[in-house]
Amino acid sequence: MKRILLLLLIITTFNAHAQTVKVIDFDTETPIENVMIYNENKLKLNHTNKDGIANISEYQESDILSFNHIGYVEIEVLKKDLKLINHIVRLHKKSLQLNEVILSVSRDVEKKTRVAEQVSVITSSEIVQKSPQTSADLLAIIPGIRVQKTQLGGGSPVIRGMEANRVLLVVDGVRMNNAIYRSGHLQNSITVSPTVLERTEIIYGPSSVIYGSDALGGVINYFTKTPETNKENKLSANFLTRFSSANNEKTNHIDVEMSFNKWASLTAISYSDFGDLKMGEKRNHHFENWGKVFLYSDNTNTYYNPNGVTNTNPDIQKNSGYKQLDIFQKVYIPLNKKADISFNIQYSTSSDIPNFDNLAEISGGKLRYAEAYYGPQNRFLASTNLHFNPEYSWLEKGTLTLAYQQIEESRIERRMNSLDRYYRYENVDVYSINGDFSVPLNKSENRNLSYGFEFTYNDVASNAYGKKIKVNGNEVIGFSNDFIIQSRYPDGGSNYSSTALYTNYRQDLNSKSTLNTGIRITATFLNALWIDDTFITLPDMDIFTKNNAVTATIGYIFKPTSNWQLKSILSSGFRSPNIDDIGKIRFKNGQVSVPNIYLKPEYAYNAEIGIVRYFNNKSFQFGLNAYYTLLHNYIARGDFAMNNQNTIIYDGVVATTYANINNKNAYIAGGTFHYQGSITRNIKTQGSLTYTNGKSYDKKMPLSSIPPVFGNVELSYHYKKFQTALNYRFNATKMVEDYNVEEGIDNIEQTPYITATEKYYGTPKWSTLNFNTSYQFSERLIAIFKIDNIFDIHYKEFASSISAPGRNYICSLLLKL
Repeated sequence: MKRILLLLLIITTFNAHAQTVKVIDFDTETPIENVMIYNENKLKLNHTNKDGIANISEYQESDILSFNHIGYVEIEVLKKDLKLINHIVRLHKKSLQLNEVILSVSRDVEKKTRVAEQVSVITSSEIVQKSPQTSADLLAIIPGIRVQKTQLGGGSPVIRGMEANRVLLVVDGVRMNNAIYRSGHLQNSITVSPTVLERTEIIYGPSSVIYGSDALGGVINYFTKTPETNKENKLSANFLTRFSSANNEKTNHIDVEMSFNKWASLTAISYSDFGDLKMGEKRNHHFENWGKVFLYSDNTNTYYNPNGVTNTNPDIQKNSGYKQLDIFQKVYIPLNKKADISFNIQYSTSSDIPNFDNLAEISGGKLRYAEAYYGPQNRFLASTNLHFNPEYSWLEKGTLTLAYQQIEESRIERRMNSLDRYYRYENVDVYSINGDFSVPLNKSENRNLSYGFEFTYNDVASNAYGKKIKVNGNEVIGFSNDFIIQSRYPDGGSNYSSTALYTNYRQDLNSKSTLNTGIRITATFLNALWIDDTFITLPDMDIFTKNNAVTATIGYIFKPTSNWQLKSILSSGFRSPNIDDIGKIRFKNGQVSVPNIYLKPEYAYNAEIGIVRYFNNKSFQFGLNAYYTLLHNYIARGDFAMNNQNTIIYDGVVATTYANINNKNAYIAGGTFHYQGSITRNIKTQGSLTYTNGKSYDKKMPLSSIPPVFGNVELSYHYKKFQTALNYRFNATKMVEDYNVEEGIDNIEQTPYITATEKYYGTPKWSTLNFNTSYQFSERLIAIFKIDNIFDIHYKEFASSISAPGRNYICSLLLKL
């Protein structure tokens, strides 16, 4: 009897094995998820799970099965022949992902070869390999993007010489830009954890047809991971831990996915502890003290010290560390074969983030600030996405996105030798709804129409007050009294809303050419009320503005041969002034910005071309994108008198006034050269070089945020479960005459000062060599080791206040449970 049972068990096990197939990467032997498996008539379709396994019991032994994945070469196998290869299918990676799909250009799936815009994509597997500390660090590795940092807890991406509120951030179809996104430098990109990203897409240049106001320099689209349903109940988890030596970073991340037949859930928690950042010690620029921190403040909420403290190691940038917590929850529910819905919750919070820019400021040989920090930076998002596929003649598929966001920011400051502490708090509630729809206009689906609408409403509350601290020796024991200070934004409340309609048309004119066109109509509305007039009195304390804009794009893709691809595009964009542009009041470097209630929108008119050349059976490619953007009515900071006075008393200091004002015309022109490909089967290389130039036609001055020439070259090697790469990053000099010193955005005071000439030098050139390697010990364990800035070079990114990390050893472990 025991023998019969054993025989039955063996037969059952063999039969179960025969009804599944496992798909793995040929080189790394790791499982491949989301491989489509179908027979010749495509009536039966299956996908591999996270373990690369799929059930194939419904197919006949005589069926020819196709295994298809966007990143791999498709193969066909007769089902009955699978036993000859132990039911394991190995796929080869495509040398270049020529048919890579883009999700962001038309808010729908589209082949990259049919898109005229310059687009970059970084996937979750690349994110794991690069192992960035924050999403700002992730953006810094993408060609054509430079990231400015005022403090460690931030990162302001620059695309084509534009940053902050001229670059649009989008997460899961919801715009992150809100009514207080400022000009200059914006540090909010870190509030999306890179550990939950499925992919990130960058659209370069004006993209206002699909995305509306703010998308002048480009659009950064974050797509988070989505759980998948499974016929069999399944629980899986991933654990990531990382340590970085330059700032003693300690990051831990865990995510848990529950998959069921009718719904699925993904929960993720990430926590990072960043210590004070150590800069590089090797000073090839020969400015021995530039960037060093000789004095720092050790003042806290409870400790008082009227003097700065000597830093025993000036290469350690005291008062730069912080902590961050990110929580992510997504639930996916397929309603039927033609509709599904997902619920998305994201919450990001931090400790107090030191304002390194202010805390490192020296005046008369002494620290200017005893306390300067941002309170916890909180971002909450709750959204619902309904995807449906009714297959009507006028609507094949569509997506409705409803979202609510709450953003909380605060700034706390106290000057050295002063007992007056200043508190400023901002709270923004954002409500939005998007509808995006598409339909093919013929059976061959080479003529596609997409259209949609968007509505957003921002409610801004701004509060400010001062407190005089009471001290006993070095101890802060309470407060003696309160006093009135100026709020950052209108103290009576303000709101900003927009509504828009758009349509986009794409047609393959023939096998060699594709036409892209689109148009958008947008209206924006702004209300603001100032109540307290203690410090500033405006011509109108209660304002309402309304602006309208029509933007359009036309693009053309031409493929004369299989090895050439030419692209051209004409596009327009606009940016309507938000609450920050019109109503902000803020002090820096002896100047205070004041409201300009007469500010008007700025416009961008863009022309660009792109060329791609393929070699060696398309295993290698060179590309070049060049553009010229005309800015009309552009917004920039300039001298501005309030009530015929150009000075005011602000936080107890006499300050000159300036405001955002409209100017006539300016231009930004430049381009990015890029290449990637395989030298041999196991050796690959990629690189890019970006040049940007921008000047105003009316003032004959350089524009702000124009980076010097920068780029990178990388050589990588992979063999089965082992990968390694050398990366060389470089940045040219930006001389002082190329700075815009009027606005203050370029932070010329953060560059070396030459005493002999009594002038600032500008940003010195720099280059770093970086190494990374990874090994997959098993299907469940990956180890990553990196050395950034191998030669410990000291440098600052252009316009940054904080010095970049010195030699940085980074160790990561990813465990799949």
